[in-house]
Amino acid sequence: MAPNSLARAATARIQILAPAAELDFLDTQSIVLPAQITPLEAWTLMHARPLPGLKLAFKLRDAISACFGVKRIGGISSKPHTDVQTGDKLDFFLVEAVSDTLLTLTVRDRHLDVMTCLSSSNGILSVTSSVKTHNLFGRAYMIPVRPAHKLIVAMSLKRLRQALEQRSATG
Repeated sequence: MAPNSLARAATARIQILAPAAELDFLDTQSIVLPAQITPLEAWTLMHARPLPGLKLAFKLRDAISACFGVKRIGGISSKPHTDVQTGDKLDFFLVEAVSDTLLTLTVRDRHLDVMTCLSSSNGILSVTSSVKTHNLFGRAYMIPVRPAHKLIVAMSLKRLRQALEQRSATG
């Protein structure tokens, strides 16, 4: 991303669970949008074609986590979402905030809290995820999730950019 794009991304409104120093995980990744879309449209496009292996990863996550009393989440669906409101569920996430420039999703349980915020500002889409762990299981859970999450978001943003470029090239 060009330096001026980074400056624009830094001005985007994002939401995180707590001050950065109090978080156990914080990751922000951004792309320059080839076409303006809302964060909900970006979410829908990013999940329209599931990444290879992601369904299996969620099944594995559910099987292991269930042994520790964690609710199964089943993964993220490829179902198109055209309208959500604050308080709705978007797959296993609770919609905390939604607008033309912001989509904030959370999952909270006794082991950890997760917030994912998609924000769109000045032609930049940013995905920010923040996590606060509450116990040993939450910290152990984040060991494999930390690098996997970064890779999944990077690949999803790359595929989003490609889909938008292809869409604008065809019409």
